[in-house]
Amino acid sequence: MNDGAHDHDAAVQRVARWLAESRSAVAFTGAGISTESGIPDFRSPSGIWAQTKPVYFDEFVSSAEARNEYWRQKAAMWREFSGARPNTGHNILARWEASGRLRGVITQNIDELHQQAGSQHVLEVHGTARHVVCLECGTRYDTERITRQYERLGAAPTCDRCGGMLKHATVSFGQSLPQEVIEESTRWARESDLFFAIGSSLVVYPAASIPEIAARSGSRLVIINRDPTPLDDRASVVIRQSIGEVLERIDALLPDEPAPEAR
Repeated sequence: MNDGAHDHDAAVQRVARWLAESRSAVAFTGAGISTESGIPDFRSPSGIWAQTKPVYFDEFVSSAEARNEYWRQKAAMWREFSGARPNTGHNILARWEASGRLRGVITQNIDELHQQAGSQHVLEVHGTARHVVCLECGTRYDTERITRQYERLGAAPTCDRCGGMLKHATVSFGQSLPQEVIEESTRWARESDLFFAIGSSLVVYPAASIPEIAARSGSRLVIINRDPTPLDDRASVVIRQSIGEVLERIDALLPDEPAPEAR
């Protein structure tokens, strides 16, 4: 059954009841939750990937010119979101986890806003842009420091320790997703009884397969997204409104204490 946008109040009430009764609820988030913190959706028609050719991982490791272009793009993106702060949606998900209503968050986002909001159990399927890592020795650096170094020198930075190539701790185009994160995310999906897909177009694979796994495993799939997704017909509820407002309304309907065996 797909509730769509026909009766938002009834849909919100239904989801609040399910969450109150849930024993293993999980949230899966995409760019839509972070746009409410002012971070652009880089995949949107006006986003950076619609205007700029991304640097693929094999290009990065084989070409100094490609590494310089990569850092030019990443410096521009860093200016777009380095000052962003968690919004209502991030804060509510963190509060649900702290109270035992939510197992944790699986996110496609690379901004660490869930962690800044207080979420403790976060699986980052695309990594994080808040850190830079050396591809040779694994040394990690703060992105702010390395971005300033790039802007000062105008050349791709290298590792202070070994001279290796430095790259954001994110999954680049053409690079494999972290297998252990995908395996853990899949396990969460299979074990969930309520699965929120929030602010994701659900078209980027293999990450988008995770909500599919939840639905196939019998979990109630709740999609909160401004636009239609390929999984809308598989969802128990679809709500196309502001993420922060919807989560706030659900939160207001919850009883003071979660179900005894919720986690």
